[in-house]
Amino acid sequence: MKVKELVKSFDPENLFDVLVKTFTQAEYSSAVKIKGSLPDSAGINNVIITGLGGSAIAGDLFKNIFSKELQVPVSVNRNYHLPAYAGKQTLLIASSYSGSTEETLSAFEDAVSRGCTVICISTGGELVRRAESRSIPVFELKKGFQPRFSLGLSFFALVSIFSQMKLIADKSQFTAETIRLWKEMGDELSSDSNRALTMAVSLLGTVPMIYGVSDFTDAIAIRIKSQFNENSKIHSFSNAFPELNHNEIIGWETHQSGGVNASVIILNDPDYHPQVHKRIAITADLIRGAGAEVFFAEGHQKSYPLRMMELVYFLDWVTYYFALLRGKDPGEIDYIHLLKKKLSE
Repeated sequence: MKVKELVKSFDPENLFDVLVKTFTQAEYSSAVKIKGSLPDSAGINNVIITGLGGSAIAGDLFKNIFSKELQVPVSVNRNYHLPAYAGKQTLLIASSYSGSTEETLSAFEDAVSRGCTVICISTGGELVRRAESRSIPVFELKKGFQPRFSLGLSFFALVSIFSQMKLIADKSQFTAETIRLWKEMGDELSSDSNRALTMAVSLLGTVPMIYGVSDFTDAIAIRIKSQFNENSKIHSFSNAFPELNHNEIIGWETHQSGGVNASVIILNDPDYHPQVHKRIAITADLIRGAGAEVFFAEGHQKSYPLRMMELVYFLDWVTYYFALLRGKDPGEIDYIHLLKKKLSE
């Protein structure tokens, strides 16, 4: 199958090129100098990353990957207000690619009113204007991307901030290895008859369900579910082991009579608990027995963080090709624009 023909027919914004060059986002964010001075981490006993969409997913992914070495608890907030515990010992990272996300702007003001230490991540807009008026440091992202296609920028902005504040160890090697990995994969996955395209072809005609594992790959499951929604214009759902074995598994009992032709992508990793591996194997057999196809996706790098970088990048490509194969423009998000217009009236 000729990739260039699909791109020419259904990708007027050339998001194909953005995906190929995703490695440059890691290069950019690792080299950015923050406007203003980063605060001292002494006295910080919790961190809240507030944002929506790709900005929030970057926080989720960061938590998954670095949870074992984070010196303070980190949470991701997706609302207009902050949790009750937010206060003077909280570091609030307000992340909005556009700088105009209304929920993030509201949470930003909530943080300021509570005396939180605040850092902003954005390309500009109202968030940066408000930050600069209060001498709050800003990590300025590169402009020109759709927010969901800027995950590399937002994620490595967090890596840079946490590293510089000594909340995690230096990640220069991890960043360099991710850049190398994404560059190699971009060459591979942009070629004809590549494995991401092959998986996308196999998923055609189904509603993709993404199963990860809590605290390991659940962030990627949410990310890829959202990418199927926005890129491919299709319903998609995500869940995580072991929790799904206590509820959702029962839904498969009536799958054949439910009227939905679902498929399942299970995100695998060798670091899972042995019982989780058993749960996955048993559940996969049950799903196949219910008449649905099961696919496995797994990273193959030596370290867990790099496997996560491999997995999220590979599956982003799958959702992109799934859109093209369905004859959909992966860049179009008309209903989101319509919703924002109605909200502003």
